[in-house]
Formats: sequence, C-alpha cells, structure tokens
Amino acid sequence: MTELELLREQIVACRACPRLVEWRERVGSQKRAAYADQMYWAKPVPGWGDPHARLLIVGLAPAAHGGNRTGRVFTGDRSGDWLFASLYRAGLANQPTSTHRDDGLQLHDCTIAAAVRCAPPGNQPTPAERANCQPFLERELALLPTVRVIVPLGAFAWDATLRVLAALGHSVKPRPRFGHLATATVGPYTLIGCYHPSQQNTFTGKLTAAMLDAVWARVKECLGANLATKD
Repeated sequence: MTELELLREQIVACRACPRLVEWRERVGSQKRAAYADQMYWAKPVPGWGDPHARLLIVGLAPAAHGGNRTGRVFTGDRSGDWLFASLYRAGLANQPTSTHRDDGLQLHDCTIAAAVRCAPPGNQPTPAERANCQPFLERELALLPTVRVIVPLGAFAWDATLRVLAALGHSVKPRPRFGHLATATVGPYTLIGCYHPSQQNTFTGKLTAAMLDAVWARVKECLGANLATKD
C-alpha cells in the first residue's frame, strides 16, 4: 500500500467531528426517496484520481446525496455532472459522466480532493470542522509531488487551499483574492479560481459551460503543454 492509499484509508476512518458524523450517517440511513434501494457510503470521502497528476482540483465537501452516497467526491450529483462533462471536453477525463465509484471514470493528469471530507448540513462546515480536515489536505498535497496547478472550486475551497499552503511553509502574503479565473502564484503552485459548479451557480448562469471550460484552458497555458488524454 502506498502512503497516499494509507492516508485515504485514514480519511475514511475519521470520526473527529461529531456534528458531521451524526449528519452523514443520518442522511445515509434516512436516504432520499430516489436512492432508497441504495447503500449509502456515509463516511468521509477521500480524494481520488491520477497519483502523478499535475492538476489538483479542490472542492468544498461531499454532497449529502452525491459523494456521501457514492463514496467518491462529485460523483452522482449535479455539480459532478457539470464538472466531469467539462473535464471530458478538456481531455482530463475518459468519459463525461460519473454515477458511482465503479463506473469506469478515469482522470488524466488530474486528481480531486475536498477541503472538508464529510457532507456538512446545509453545505456549510464550521471553522472548527475545516480546521480538523486541513491536515488531510496538507498531507495529500505533500504526497502529490507532481502537482503544479491547483483549482479551488469556490471561495471556501480557495481559502482552505491558502491555509494549507501557508501551513506547508509557503507565503500567502499579500493574500490572493478569489474570483473566477483569478490566478496567483504561491510557492511552486499556481492557483486558478473557479466558481463552484453548484446548481445555484449553474442554474442562474453565474457559471456557464464556457466559463468552466476556460478554466482548463488556463490550466494548460500555465503548465505550458496540452494535457493529453492517456489511453
């Protein structure tokens, strides 16, 4: 077992935040009617993707009936529908859809994690819950030595990423401000901001497919090479 695999097992076993443990398990027990016949994951959701990736995408937290149900972040929810369709168009994924952990989806030169690993009530983790999860992302980034570009999805993930980079010894002063396509250099990393592909953003047009595709185009520019699909 690699260090990264061991870390992800430790993430799945975490019970550090009583509020999140109670919520994720209650959701997994009560279920949504559309998924009544499914067994919910109802545990912390680890990162996943290409262990040799140059791109790390950081989300906020698993969705209650998405990652908390399927056990894979952005899998089985509307946000994931938008994200993976866009990654597929950019050549960063081998298929445009993601419905469950064993659906054959593969990421190319890309890996995905979350700032908070358990589904929070109302999609709103507390500062203490964010702090409890921060060491996981610190260790995960340290175990992904080829990452050069980080794309936080939304202001919460942007802030969490800056906290992680500061904890790893990189200067974040002056503190970069979040915005869609906002770009900042922190240590060896380039951060590129992206609005979160939540239904609130996609339904209102705050985030369009073209805007999301533009993020991966900027990633390719920063890396200085196309992210070619691996067969």
